[in-house]
Amino acid sequence: MIGAGALGSNNAEMLTRAGIGELTIVDRDYVEESNLQRQQLYTEKDVAQKLPKAAAAEKRLKEINSDVKIHGIIGDANPEMLAELAKGKDLIIDATDNFETRLAINDISQKFKIPWIYGAVVGSFGMCFTIIPGKTPCLHCLLKSMPMQQGMTCDTVGIISPTVGMVTSYQTAEALKILVEDWDAVRTSFVSFDLWRNQYSSMKMTKAKDESCLSCGTNATYPFLEQENLTKSTVLCGRDTVQVRPPKQLQIELEALANRLTEIGYVVKGNPYLLSIESAKERIVIFKDGRALVHGTKDLTAAKTLYNRILG
Repeated sequence: MIGAGALGSNNAEMLTRAGIGELTIVDRDYVEESNLQRQQLYTEKDVAQKLPKAAAAEKRLKEINSDVKIHGIIGDANPEMLAELAKGKDLIIDATDNFETRLAINDISQKFKIPWIYGAVVGSFGMCFTIIPGKTPCLHCLLKSMPMQQGMTCDTVGIISPTVGMVTSYQTAEALKILVEDWDAVRTSFVSFDLWRNQYSSMKMTKAKDESCLSCGTNATYPFLEQENLTKSTVLCGRDTVQVRPPKQLQIELEALANRLTEIGYVVKGNPYLLSIESAKERIVIFKDGRALVHGTKDLTAAKTLYNRILG
């Protein structure tokens, strides 16, 4: 499960209650109050403790069904991590909020021949499509033949929780079909809907498959797994927040960093997973792997400047 936000938490709970054998959840963020409107695994206590979503989800899911093996991974789902996690997996579920990660998932799926289920939600609009390597068009193929975003983002229109439930119902149903290997029941069409406007469509996508596609074609090169195609800074959807990634993963001593920043006047709060660092005008959250979320801005340059000032 890539992402433990709205789609991820709903999918994860349904699959855990269904009793699947093992579930790995990757997420880069932590729980905030605004999440509680649509992310059903989390509570106000998780918000107060600033728990990473992957850690909070793991804890809650183990309380729901202790027979399921749950692994929460706090980090950014980059190609290197995805390639390592793909080993021995039967299925990948997309619960992220950006196309850079989705296209990396898509290339990992094609490279390792693992089915994955695309899902997206914005406002009252939702989409779902099941991608089977070697049989269906991949996401790269679809992007060439149809618009995927409809001109909306969670920044501009938000998300209503019933839409989340609808998309995850499609995703989890497809997941269960794949996990029990009922391949004849797997849906082959691209489903989209608008709950508010009472609109629904289901499109056959067979003709969208492109044999020249660099992700799934006869001479695939998996372009979205290459380092030069990855951004180091990303504006998080609907958050007025920039994520900054270091050039390579770090192992930060959080206590030592907290002590140093406290001495120079920052207000620092933390837990075993992260530090929340504030001054009169700035707020930044730093994880042990060196990633940071810079709040209150969508300016990539300003975010990088603050990151470098804090970590050097």
